[in-house]
Amino acid sequence: MQGKSTRWVLGAVGLVAIAGAVFFARHKKANEGGTAAPAGSAGAEARPVPVVVTTAATRDVPVFLDGLGNAIPLVTVTVHTQVDGPLTEVGFKEGQNVKKGDLLARIDPRPFAIALHQSQAALARDQAQFKNAQVNATRYTALHDQGLVTQEQLDDNRATADQLAGTVKSDQAQIESAALNLTYTDVRSPVDGVTGVRNVDPGNIVHAADPTGIVVITQLDPMTIIFTLPQDDLPKINQEIGSGLEIEAYSRDGSELLGKGKLALVDNQVNVTTATVKLKGVVPNPDKKLWPNEFVRARLLLSVRKGVLAVPAPAVQRGPQGTFVYIVNPDQTAALRNVDVDAMQEQWAIITKGISAGDKVVVEGQNQLRPGAKVSVRPNAGGGADSGKTQSEGAPGSPDTNVPPPTNGAPSTGGAHKKHGGDAQ
Repeated sequence: MQGKSTRWVLGAVGLVAIAGAVFFARHKKANEGGTAAPAGSAGAEARPVPVVVTTAATRDVPVFLDGLGNAIPLVTVTVHTQVDGPLTEVGFKEGQNVKKGDLLARIDPRPFAIALHQSQAALARDQAQFKNAQVNATRYTALHDQGLVTQEQLDDNRATADQLAGTVKSDQAQIESAALNLTYTDVRSPVDGVTGVRNVDPGNIVHAADPTGIVVITQLDPMTIIFTLPQDDLPKINQEIGSGLEIEAYSRDGSELLGKGKLALVDNQVNVTTATVKLKGVVPNPDKKLWPNEFVRARLLLSVRKGVLAVPAPAVQRGPQGTFVYIVNPDQTAALRNVDVDAMQEQWAIITKGISAGDKVVVEGQNQLRPGAKVSVRPNAGGGADSGKTQSEGAPGSPDTNVPPPTNGAPSTGGAHKKHGGDAQ
């Protein structure tokens, strides 16, 4: 028994020794790894951070107001016949471009030609009777002067002549009406436009009171854009409307410019349910890019901010102390600058304080930067790093050479910038 107890004690002591050796080895290894980590961190901090930069510069920045709306035809006409009768001919194809005065349909003209001839015959008869009454009135006037007829007989003959004169005028009006109805048998287009689906086929009896008409013609050029904006924008719109405001119509997703035109109307009341105001613009549409009732994104060019200091919007970051940007110093180190942002317009941020024209501003890679970090300027996706020239140094468009393209689906403002500022790409 004593030998067994001794073996148990020796076994326990051996296990404790082995466990202590394993713990010591692991602890030493962990300490060696911990002392090596700072060296690796120092190497990472010394490695330059790749960034994309642009040069802050003064430029003309257009100010837009965006709203959703619809393309509405300037004129839509449901073509009805103005007389009743059999439809004998259709002179158009569905979807055809037609001009004002083009023949669209023809109604059997024979009953209306007959009515015209009857009116003409009635006029000839009544004119003959009127001439005879005039002769009798003249004769009775002479006899009355000789005392051979009474005044009553003279008055009766004169009244008959006057009555027949009125009948002749009525006959002439009947002829004009019959002739007009005859012209109505040719149904012609009242406007320039495009025909829709034909609502009636030849051979049917058509009536002026038919609710659907023969066809609907829609004028596509120009097209009107009806859209809404918040009522808070009204003061700015009313302030600038006297100079004539331009609008741009984009596809619903904002990817394609469909047309440019002029603002024609600001509605005279605010919708109390949505707190919005309705606006109407007229846009030329020669290529038929705009289609009736199509949903569009309308952009009202409110004004152009002249000669403001602007940087790409992605360059502006937000932190506990407010908005800031990173700039690249001549020694290729990053510096943080707090800035005051006056307005954000599409991809541009208008800066009033914090940086100056010519500063190299970081537009990509800011999330890896710290003040004083080393940077390496890399070209953007479009190729080429920032040239370093400002707009005033004779390199139009260079300030946004490295601006990444918008990714939020917003329509590009390149066209407006070129028109008003002449330096955006």
